[in-house]
Amino acid sequence: MALSVRGSTLKTLWKLNGFLKTFPACSIAVRLFGQPAPQTHPHLLNTGEVTPGISKEEFEFRRNKLANIISAHDAASTRGDESKNHLVIIPGAPVTYMSTDVPYVFRQNTDLLYLTGFQEPNSVLVLEVGRENKKPVYTSFLFVPKKDEKRELWEGLRSGVENAPKLTGIENCQNIDDLEKYLESYLRRNRIFTLWCDYARPVNRELHDGVISKFIQQQRHLNIYNPIRRVQGIRIKKSEAEIRLVKQSTKIGAQALTEVMKYSYPGVNEAHLYAKMDFECRVRGAEMLAYPPVVAGGNRANTIHYISNNQLVHDSELVLMDAGCECHGYVSDVTRTWPVSGKFTEAQREVYEAVLRVQKQCIQCCVAKSSLDSIFQYMLKQIGLECQKLGILPRHLYGAELSNQARMICPHHIGHYLGMDVHDTSLMSCSLDLEPGMVVTIEPGIYLPENNLSIPEKYRGMGVRIEDDVLITSHGPEVLTSLCPKEPDDIEALLKSR
Repeated sequence: MALSVRGSTLKTLWKLNGFLKTFPACSIAVRLFGQPAPQTHPHLLNTGEVTPGISKEEFEFRRNKLANIISAHDAASTRGDESKNHLVIIPGAPVTYMSTDVPYVFRQNTDLLYLTGFQEPNSVLVLEVGRENKKPVYTSFLFVPKKDEKRELWEGLRSGVENAPKLTGIENCQNIDDLEKYLESYLRRNRIFTLWCDYARPVNRELHDGVISKFIQQQRHLNIYNPIRRVQGIRIKKSEAEIRLVKQSTKIGAQALTEVMKYSYPGVNEAHLYAKMDFECRVRGAEMLAYPPVVAGGNRANTIHYISNNQLVHDSELVLMDAGCECHGYVSDVTRTWPVSGKFTEAQREVYEAVLRVQKQCIQCCVAKSSLDSIFQYMLKQIGLECQKLGILPRHLYGAELSNQARMICPHHIGHYLGMDVHDTSLMSCSLDLEPGMVVTIEPGIYLPENNLSIPEKYRGMGVRIEDDVLITSHGPEVLTSLCPKEPDDIEALLKSR
């Protein structure tokens, strides 16, 4: 995977590079940018888009909205030492390595990606926010990796300050090596200002320790706030363009998991189901899986985040698969549980249908003014009632005591926000009122470990979870992953068609 090139081989590579310079018509489009662009990937992006489906204007609208929120902090503050000038620093992710010269697949910090669309590592967005005539004004600066032919030969193209403005629409682009000089200049020009950066959990530790922390130390009376909560407050509600991308990702994820279900059979290796999901997502246009999938046969489904995926699923067992994909920056997250034999046993169907009833009831709660926390409390009550019917929980329990016992049966929350990350906008409280434009997951489960001798023997060793992605709309919940069957009769019919 990692190559070591010396002597004549390196000379050959440099000759090829020289050829491309000599005959620019062969390469001019592909050598402009370090990421897909309308000029190089017209099958993915339309003119004016920075990332597929998202225009330069929308990215600028997002930066403008953040600047207005930052500026409004002055009026909301009760402290007397707040400044009218603000400096916002949002770094991109660095490249991380699994071993020497072998990098992990790069994924951009989604807060920077949301505001710029720029996908190259070790980049930084800086916003200078101020006020003129009592109105907020701001200037965007994008610091990007410097073009370097030798590095690009090994690591891929860079847009550089020459082409990053054409790609992003941000005119003020500078080399990342000049960030320290820029910050020193800003400090000379602005004796009093408020700094916004995530100093507690820096995305790029090397950049933070080498540049940003030194900048903070130079101004001892600096007011510092974390901008990420403000960014995520904007991110939590999706625009029409974002909703289209979420729908594309959830459609791919649902279709892919359907194919995985059809592919399964008694004795199948969990790793093969993983590979099938990855393949089916990619051939439909997804760039990657959204997270390491859970592929858990039998009792292993009672480990909520089981990702070893290295066992066989036997004829009598259910398999629980929790998987999703990332498509153009937006992700899906769907879970299905099914019998690899093709038919539920009576006990399996009883538990499965109990979870399905709870899930359907919780989806109906996904309306404006509800919240994930309130739906979670409702889920616990309904799981408790279902488990009482099955004889899993005593019938004398009720109220808070029943909910507490149900929490032992389902130890995780009902769901989470979904968007550019799987657990999207993680700083946003689950107690927030749901609003049109939000996307959430609804994923109740019943987990019955085989060593739990307090439950009826016929149910031991089962773990069932059903998860769908739900868009909140003004007319009610819209299930985005409905293409993947979840009715037990539909699942059995699908498996019969294998």
